[in-house]
Formats: sequence, structure tokens, C-alpha cells
Amino acid sequence: MRTDHAPRALRRVFPSTAAFAASLLMAGCGGGSSPTLADATTQAAACADLPDRAGLAATRLSTSYVPPDTRRPGGASTGALLPGHCVVTGAINPRVGVDGKNYAIGFQLSLPDQWNGRFLFIGGGGNDGILRDTSLSSSISGATPSPLGQGFAVVSTDAGHTGTTASFGADPQARLDHAYNAYDKTAVAAKSLISTRYGRKPEHSYFSGCSGGGRQGMVFSQRFPDYFDAITAGAPAMRVSSGATVAAMWNTIEFEAIAPTDSSGRRILSRAFSNEDLNLVAKAVTASCDAADGVADGMVNHVKACHFDPGVLQCGGAKTGSCLSSGQVNALRNVFAGPRNSAGQALYAGQPWDPGLAAPGWRTWTLGSSTTATPDSRYITLIVDALVNEFLTPPDLGFNPLAFNFDTDPARMQAYSAIYDTYRDDRLTAFRQHGGKMLFIHGMSDPIFSALDTLDYYERLAANNGGMQATQDFARTFLVPGMNHCSGGPATDSFDSIQAMVDWVEKGIAPDTIAARALPSSVDFPQRTRPLCPYPKIARYRFEGAAAGTGNVEDAASFVCALP
Repeated sequence: MRTDHAPRALRRVFPSTAAFAASLLMAGCGGGSSPTLADATTQAAACADLPDRAGLAATRLSTSYVPPDTRRPGGASTGALLPGHCVVTGAINPRVGVDGKNYAIGFQLSLPDQWNGRFLFIGGGGNDGILRDTSLSSSISGATPSPLGQGFAVVSTDAGHTGTTASFGADPQARLDHAYNAYDKTAVAAKSLISTRYGRKPEHSYFSGCSGGGRQGMVFSQRFPDYFDAITAGAPAMRVSSGATVAAMWNTIEFEAIAPTDSSGRRILSRAFSNEDLNLVAKAVTASCDAADGVADGMVNHVKACHFDPGVLQCGGAKTGSCLSSGQVNALRNVFAGPRNSAGQALYAGQPWDPGLAAPGWRTWTLGSSTTATPDSRYITLIVDALVNEFLTPPDLGFNPLAFNFDTDPARMQAYSAIYDTYRDDRLTAFRQHGGKMLFIHGMSDPIFSALDTLDYYERLAANNGGMQATQDFARTFLVPGMNHCSGGPATDSFDSIQAMVDWVEKGIAPDTIAARALPSSVDFPQRTRPLCPYPKIARYRFEGAAAGTGNVEDAASFVCALP
């Protein structure tokens, strides 16, 4: 199946000839410049001819050519037009699974006519099962202009199955493909096709992803450490098949227990907290912790100085709009402290207190918006799906998440965690020896993967690599105050981490800051810019003491990255 964007005259497959192939190879061997073929017809011919010349075993390929200036990134109606490029759709190792379904490792690779020598793998997320549009940027680097438009060759994969549910968990090979195998096979195939198309290998290779894509980046740094020069792992799902999923069950049980009931006595999860309740908590967190970075600006930068207790909001009597019930206070305390078994042993990191908990993205994951007793939170619709189909060994489709046993059920998740989770390798020895660079980026109000878990991993990494200063030679962590899962929230969540990787690898300029801004559509800080700072530094207001009030709190220039 193919989607053709080119005019009909450009769609026919041109015959493969030795002379044509030789001309392509010569065009691709001119040093730093990209091959520039004569015209769109010749470019289309090179694209159509690629499957015949690819030489990839057990792989089905189809191509379509997109002429210059005929499409915008993601099919948008406005904005910059894309250059001419060849879209390769592939299926590696097509087969029938033990469940009778068709499987293959699918990928989409876009090859620009004028290649800049760079290769970018954009990660997936959720249960995967789709091919992400390679004309777009990574989900953790939304401010990056289309990498394809810049001249990158860009690939994505469906991780070995089609469809966004986790039903593929019934097939053992599909579980392995989703854990690690699909990313290996896709990267190898993409680099081979790049070499075939341009006559040379990529000069620099990059990976960028968030959530499941962040986990995939960590997979590359650990299992395939020489594949990429730099990796951005946003909100990495490093303990999703064990700790974070346990936390999602813990949180759901805590919130469901205090939710009001319908006429039949069934709990309505979304109403455990109203939006007004969450806004009340967010304002109290801000009042308690905001000014620790030198200025009260609605953002909590100094996370380790924030020791908020929701007990300050507990009603003295009946519940009103200006206080929380004792049940709500206790639920928040338990959720933000993190799940524990009956012996008090922590099963996952707690959550940092951050005003972003009142943002829509936080509710979407934790409480949902269903007005009935049928919940629609992402904890239920996504995480439970993954739990029963994939994370439990063997799968248990009849499992009741509200009856999760925190003493015994985590052990049922360990077999898959051993191959899927990425938190255990806290050395990255081979990746560092390869010269690889790693960027961790995490929103402080991420409701599914705790930023504190990423900090724990990074501090363990530093302890095993000569301390924080030595570790920052190859790995840095950037926290984004207010940001929910990968984006959203009262945050400066628009930044270009891909360019940060390129500058670090190709120019030797380590990211001492990453310039960030709030989206113009932000209801909180539409004009705000900020520096994102490498942990343990924070964005600190420069105009303190006698100069207080003279700086513009909306301007990044009023802040400096400094140790707290």
C-alpha cells in the first residue's frame, strides 16, 4: 500500500540501469555537499528505482516521490513548503503470529533530494503501532523546524505491529519487537537505504523521542550504543512495565476511593477532584515554592526546595470551594509520595509538587473527564491495556486494575521488565566510549513518568561516571517547570533539542542552556521565554536584592542558569 503525492507522470517505476546507479553513486560522493540531481523527473526515477537496488533481505519496500514545494510538514495548510523527497515505506520480516494476525516491523523513511548528511530517528510512544509522519519533528522538540525540511533523512517505526492497542502482546515475537528488536532492525535498514540512495553513509546520526520514544532512545544507548552520535530521551518511560504502571494503578485506586458515586453507587473517577480543586492546589504549591528561585513568577524552578503539604488546604468543617476534604488531602499525599507495598517499600518514585497539576494534560492521565462511572483517564485506557496484554507475564486480559495487589502483582511484571525497562543500566559505558551524547528532558508536572525517577537515574549515572561534572561531558538532564507529559501545562515547553544535539556533536558546544518559550496559544504565559538549565542548575532570577523588580520576568535574559 502506498500514498503517492507526485503527479501521475512521476509515479512510474523507472528501469534500473548500471549507468543510472553509477551516476547516483558519483553524485553522492562529493564530500560535504548533498547530491543534486537534474530535475524532479530524475529525482522521481531515483526514488522509484530504490527498492530494486536496496538489497534488503526479508523486507518489502514501496516508494512515492513528493516533488518540491507541493506539501507542508504534516500536511499543514500554511507554513514553509517541503523540499522534494522520496518516502520509503518498508515492512521487515512479514509473518503470521501465533495469534493468527499479520505482523511486520514497519517503517517510514523520508530521503530529501538535497541531503545534509544527517540521519534522524524519531521515536514513537504509547503502544506504538503507527508510522509517525517523518516530515514532522520529534514530540519532545516541537520548536524544531521540520528536520526533513532542513535536509535530514528521517525514519520512524511502528515497533513491529499495527494498531494502537496492546493486543499484540499475545505474540511473543511482537513483544520482543516492541521491547527492542524493531528499533535495531529499523535503524539498520534505514542506514542501508541511505547509503544506497546517496552512495555514502550518514555523517552524523541522531535519535529524538519522548515517553515510549524516550525509552527507545535509552534502548539504543544501552543495547546498540554505536548507532547514534546523540540521543534525546524525553520523559523516558524507563520503568513503564514495572514502576510507573504500578504507580498508575496506585493513583487510580487512591482517586477512585474518594470519588463521588452515581445513582447506582458506582464511583465517578473524574469527580474525585474538580478543576477548581486542582486550581486551588496549584495556587497553594505556587505560593509555597515559587519564590525559591529568586522571583515569584508562577513557576517552580527549585524543585528540591519545594516541600509542599496539601494539609494546609484541609477544610475545618464542611467541604467548600476554598478547601479540600480530608479524603482529598490524604489521596494527594499518597499519590505524590508514590506507591508502596504493605511493608512500606517504595515501588516507584513519587511526584514533584508543581503548579502544572491543574493543567488539562494532568487531568487527562489521572482523572479523565468522563461524567459517568466508565472512566476515560489515560491510566485506564492506555496503561491498563498495556498492563494486561503486555506487561503481565503471561498476559491476563481479565485482570482487575482496581484490585491490584501491591505485594504480589509487581512480581508478575518482572519478567517483561527485564527486557523492556531501561532503568537498570546506569553506566552507559559503551555509549560513552563511542563518544555518544545524551539529553534527558522531563516536565516537572508529568503525571505518568515522574521527573524524580529521571533525576534518580541521572544521579546514579553520575555516581558511576566520576561525578556530576564528568558526567556532563556526555549526558545532561533538563527539567521543564510546569510541563505535563512531553508538552503542555503552564510551561515554556517549546524548544529545539535537536539543534542542541547537533551543536554538541558537530561543533563541540555542550548545551549550557536550551532556549525555550511558551507557545503563543498559552493561557498562562503567552509571551514568556526561559532558559532550560542542565541539572543541578536552575533558572535563577538575576535581579534580586536591591535590583528586585527591575527585570522583566517574561524575558529569558532576566534569568541565569546557576546552582541553587
